[in-house]
Amino acid sequence: MSSPDGGGPARTEADQPASPPAPLQHKIRRTRVGGVWVGLAIAAVVLVFLLIFILENGQSASIGYFGAHGHLPLGVALLLAAVGGALLVIIPGTGRIVQLRLAARRHRSLDADAAAQPPTANPAVPGQPQTPGPGEPA
Repeated sequence: MSSPDGGGPARTEADQPASPPAPLQHKIRRTRVGGVWVGLAIAAVVLVFLLIFILENGQSASIGYFGAHGHLPLGVALLLAAVGGALLVIIPGTGRIVQLRLAARRHRSLDADAAAQPPTANPAVPGQPQTPGPGEPA
């Protein structure tokens, strides 16, 4: 059998010398400070874009809200509307997260209490009635 280029016998993987294994590399763990740094860098870029947006949309807009009337630059009015919309999402979401954390804490506490109690000789199966065994009073 010849090689694909037609220049002699084909080499198999067994004929080729084994390459040395790659050296082990240290894994660098991500840190909280590194995450904060990345978050701040992204926030700075977003703020620059917001500033450009506000400066480019300087036309005056008439705003009315629950009987209060006034004039704001269009960019500021749109930014305030976006912040208000974000708060409408964040506030109930925060409440749900707190609710789930409390439920998880309660379940961990119940699990720890159940693990600390010694097991009973005849554990009851939840949801099934207990029938007396032979020779036991009914």
